[in-house]
Amino acid sequence: MDFRTMQYYLAITREGNISAAAEALHISQPALSRQIKELEEELGVTLFVRGQRRITLTEEGMVLRRRAEEMLRLMELTEAEISQVRNKVAGDIRIGAGESHVFHYISRAAGKLHEAHPDIRFLINSGDTQDLLEQLDNGLLDFALIFSPFDQGLYHSIELPESEHFGLLMRKDSPFAQMETIPLQALESIPLILSRASNGRIFAGKEEIRCNVVATYNLIYNASLLVEDGVGYAIGFDGLINTTGDSPLTFRPLEASVQSRGTLIWKKYQVLSPAVRLFIQELRQQLE
Repeated sequence: MDFRTMQYYLAITREGNISAAAEALHISQPALSRQIKELEEELGVTLFVRGQRRITLTEEGMVLRRRAEEMLRLMELTEAEISQVRNKVAGDIRIGAGESHVFHYISRAAGKLHEAHPDIRFLINSGDTQDLLEQLDNGLLDFALIFSPFDQGLYHSIELPESEHFGLLMRKDSPFAQMETIPLQALESIPLILSRASNGRIFAGKEEIRCNVVATYNLIYNASLLVEDGVGYAIGFDGLINTTGDSPLTFRPLEASVQSRGTLIWKKYQVLSPAVRLFIQELRQQLE
């Protein structure tokens, strides 16, 4: 067993079938199948039960997955220790994030890490959950800051300590601007502009609110222009759009406490760069 074979094996367990793993690894399916066959012959066991669409791990396969993860983590730690001894930790850390004030936790950790390792560079990409998960799965991001449920079997995560509150962004001449909070029932009677990640639905607890969706967005600034021009009312987080002074817009929280907590996630079963590992360590220290 070598290091590369363990990477191939974990890719198959992650992707669920050999074809998808081969595509993710940028190698041919026959070459990957041959590597796994040779691994099974070397160990004298069957690692997978091959179904029509997805593979299922045998008991021996589950043992190997656990040990393979440990091998990769040990290799990562070794690389990090050597890199830190040389004091030349460098590289890009690619973070995708939904628009939110809780990004301050990310930026503070980034600033602290950059002080210690000025050759680390942060590449920030804004987007909604759908965009970010796709880029994360395709290897275009190291991390994604999201506000929706995710598959905990596929991603590691750090939950950030503050929640964001949803509300209604509107024109100041709207009749709803006279209210301190907006009743959820009112959302059924007005044209709404929703985040694309919401899939056109709003939930209050377990109840779905029926609504008239006139537009969707993935960046709240563009949605605010639609609101300003009278297209509709935008549902979003408080404080992201300036509503003070001469702004024609205002924000009112929803009557029910509709909240969402941010979570930083990254893919399991992958080799992390020293810079990425240091960022995870720094963020956890900041949160402590």
